[in-house]
Amino acid sequence: MTAALPAARPLAVVVPVYNEATGIRATLDALADQLDSDFDVVFVDNGSTDDSAAIIAEFSRDRPRWRVISEPQKGTGAAADTGMRAAIAAGAVLLARTDADCLPRADWTASVRRALSTLDLVGGELVPRRDEGLGWPTRVALRAAVHLAEGFGRIRPGNRGGDYLGPYLMAAGCNVGITAALYLEAGGFPRTRIEELHEDRALVNAVRMLTSRYGRRGDVVVYGSSRRVTAWGLRNTLLWYKDHAYRPDHVDIR
Repeated sequence: MTAALPAARPLAVVVPVYNEATGIRATLDALADQLDSDFDVVFVDNGSTDDSAAIIAEFSRDRPRWRVISEPQKGTGAAADTGMRAAIAAGAVLLARTDADCLPRADWTASVRRALSTLDLVGGELVPRRDEGLGWPTRVALRAAVHLAEGFGRIRPGNRGGDYLGPYLMAAGCNVGITAALYLEAGGFPRTRIEELHEDRALVNAVRMLTSRYGRRGDVVVYGSSRRVTAWGLRNTLLWYKDHAYRPDHVDIR
């Protein structure tokens, strides 16, 4: 008799959404095209004033494991946390987050699931989208800058100390996976506005005080939007991610 294979641990994908009606279809298609389709999706409408929620609901009509919920408190942290906790309440054991302007590679959910078989938090590779008009030299410079920033983060005094159980990890909120148990233990994403705090960095640092079972995986790939680079330029975008050293009047770039 052949032994039964263990059941896959339930995985949920969480996607905060704010006024993404123009481009959300590409993200929906990318999620629908995942090679590992055994996952739930929780879209969190964060007070959109356009047709984002309606577009998602229509696309999800024949996908009973996809749903849209609402979080009126503005902020990517608040929206992401609401989605994560809703997914956990529905039975998710593994959690993945991406954003509504991002395109997960076709093997993304499979790679997140594989990574979380040995880790409790995984930060994936963020690659600039190729369909937004950004030239390849700028895309290459942006990827290099991200890796340089992570290296700087590892030696930065604020990210070092005896309370941390491992080195600093840059895990972008649009490409992160975490077990439900660790998410709850770490306190989740801070329920803040993006202008106040980079909620992904705060979550990673909370995790680093609890475990060393986290890491980066180059096979967990999401193609991220370069809208901020187009609007602000590469230098200002990097300064924005460096503790909001650049503070524009409008941060919700659409």
